[in-house]
Amino acid sequence: MEPIERKLAAILVADVAEFSRLAGVDEEATIGRLRALWSELFDPAVAAHRGRVVKRLGDGALVEFRSVVDAVRCALAVQDAIAARDAGPIRLRIGIHLGDIVQESDGDIMGDGVNIAARLEPLAESGGIVLSEDVYHHVLSKVDATFVDLGEKALKNIARPMRVYAIARATPARVAWLPTQASRLSLVVLPFANLSGNSDEDYFADGITQDITGDLSRIPDSFVIARNTAFTYRTKSVDAKQVGRELGVRYVVEGSVRRVGNRVRANVQLNDAEGGGVLFAERFDCDRADLIELQDEVTARIAGTIGAQLIEAESRRSLKERPTDPDAVDLTMRGWSVLHRPPSKETLVEARALFEQAIALDTNAAEAVIGLAYSYARAMGSGFSALSKDDLDKAAALVVRALAIAPHRAVAHWVQGVILRRPGKIDEAAAAFERAIALDRNLAPAYGSLGDIMVWRNRQTDAIEILERAIRLSPRDPLLANWQFYMGTAYWHWGNLDEATGWYLRARESNPELYFVLWSLAACYEMHGNSDMARSELAKAQAAMPWVKSVAQLRAYMPTADPKMLARDEEWFASLRRIGLPEK
Repeated sequence: MEPIERKLAAILVADVAEFSRLAGVDEEATIGRLRALWSELFDPAVAAHRGRVVKRLGDGALVEFRSVVDAVRCALAVQDAIAARDAGPIRLRIGIHLGDIVQESDGDIMGDGVNIAARLEPLAESGGIVLSEDVYHHVLSKVDATFVDLGEKALKNIARPMRVYAIARATPARVAWLPTQASRLSLVVLPFANLSGNSDEDYFADGITQDITGDLSRIPDSFVIARNTAFTYRTKSVDAKQVGRELGVRYVVEGSVRRVGNRVRANVQLNDAEGGGVLFAERFDCDRADLIELQDEVTARIAGTIGAQLIEAESRRSLKERPTDPDAVDLTMRGWSVLHRPPSKETLVEARALFEQAIALDTNAAEAVIGLAYSYARAMGSGFSALSKDDLDKAAALVVRALAIAPHRAVAHWVQGVILRRPGKIDEAAAAFERAIALDRNLAPAYGSLGDIMVWRNRQTDAIEILERAIRLSPRDPLLANWQFYMGTAYWHWGNLDEATGWYLRARESNPELYFVLWSLAACYEMHGNSDMARSELAKAQAAMPWVKSVAQLRAYMPTADPKMLARDEEWFASLRRIGLPEK
């Protein structure tokens, strides 16, 4: 058998946009223009950038480069030359990937590297270029171009979704290949204004703008205009509708920052670029000693809030525009919009139904699979349903499926940890939460869940510090009550009954339907000597969680084998026994 020759190469696939339609209108003229394009523009550009045209593919071409930078520079040169020459209606779409290929004896090439480049090409707009993530990382800062993160895309016959970037020369007026009709979750973050009165601090506002742009680009299926294009609006007085028309986006984020010493005030608003209204506006205040940490905190709070508001806005839009015929993306966004409310039995059931509908339409809808897994885990974790092995197994299988589709989604690793926490696998859960934070350092729910794990590891100082970070990152989070509950439990195990009671009361105020708080308040009131209030809270807890009829059943929710923790828990159980909860 002849040995297989493999090598790493940059593969460029080009194709004429709408060739069949053009040929149907005037076949001879179209073929003549295409031949001229190949011989006079395309082939010379390939040769100048040290590439090799492997073969023509009808109205397309397959090209190999030894350098990925050469491949991208060639693509830019070709598209610029076509635009400058005005080659009639003929426009190319180009896809580029860096990967392993198999070299045939006749010069042909095949393999995953070729297949992926071919699947990328149709994602480009007419006159545009798309890159795989590997290409993007190699050419970033090495070519004069604007990059736009298009998010993870499912490519035909490719097992896993891939993150895709678009590239084009940007002008202040418009990026030529942007769609004339704005896509869902399409937005631009305009440069934040520096109101400090000191131009030397422009870098601080610019850093926040750039970080928010990057964080919002992580939203699945989002289309975020790159920083270089957004910054062309720095000195211009424009309105959201004008920006939306010029850049082809639905939403415009704008804001300002004012820094005085170690204190920062940021104002931000989310604008509807099509309707012209303000969908969300808020002021954020932060006070930190470390400047880098301060910038991280401001960025995280704004990006997290705006991200939730974007999902909510798109959910309302899809309900209005397509109430009876939603697709998988619409249904998934509606499901996560429901999950952005404080958790309750009703919201989890509603979200679950939406995710199930989305998965029925698209079995590879990773965000829907993650959401469905989370709905089962959160129902048990918040006391809205009994601990069920069947539900745990179902949730675990779903999250494994989600990670197979989207292994780099931080939220999927967080949900995996939430599921592992239920049967008491706290070390494995902690590892999952830490993986989530490594992928997204601003994922507040992962910090909140990791803080809970630290409580049960009897590391109360660490728990409190981590939970404080979660609350700082997302002070209005739908899971805020859970984090306040964990904080109360940390203080309880630390021996501070008053502080624990205060945090439990805050948790109940944030979400009256977080049922575990009722058991804890009952125990705290009993220890304070107020038996009447203790029995009242116990009655509410038993009504909310009727499947818990004894101390033994409640003990099943405690995920620890630490002797000191168990001894402290026994004091808690003893207080519940004193007000009428039987042992068995």
